[in-house]
Amino acid sequence: MPTSHCVVDTNVALVANERGNASPDCVNACTQRLFKLTRSGCVVIDTEWRILREYHNKLSPSGQPGPGDAFLKWVLSNQANPERCKQVPLTPRAEDEQDFEEFPRHPGLSAFDPSDRKFVAVAAACPDGAVILEATDSKWWGWAGALAECGIKVEFLCPEEIAAKHRDKMGL
Repeated sequence: MPTSHCVVDTNVALVANERGNASPDCVNACTQRLFKLTRSGCVVIDTEWRILREYHNKLSPSGQPGPGDAFLKWVLSNQANPERCKQVPLTPRAEDEQDFEEFPRHPGLSAFDPSDRKFVAVAAACPDGAVILEATDSKWWGWAGALAECGIKVEFLCPEEIAAKHRDKMGL
């Protein structure tokens, strides 16, 4: 049985592939977390493959050349195995297909990035509970409190870097 259910933001796999401006420590943290997930965890995606399509657009399904690509290949190979890949349905809102009934209604999340709402909605819809893995998208750092108030857990793999990036972007 899996030891954890995780929703993986695409930037975790991209950082593992050394794409972006992440430090070597952050690259290593993302690589190691993906390795741990593929060895003993369960990735959670949506039944309509919104998350998988995003992975596919930014990563190589052949599994090469990086650890993020290997993660995508693993997800594709395990998508039908519910012990390794849980698929949950989402209900798009009629007025916005990038928003979902499962996305929490909280004033602190009203400006949440529409393209990232699927990750939160999938975590909220997972009956076993799921943590969202996040690497370097500093907007998530600013939303962490509101997400926690809604019962959404986020595991920041590079907390010092993301906090510094958030402070710089917000002028704090």
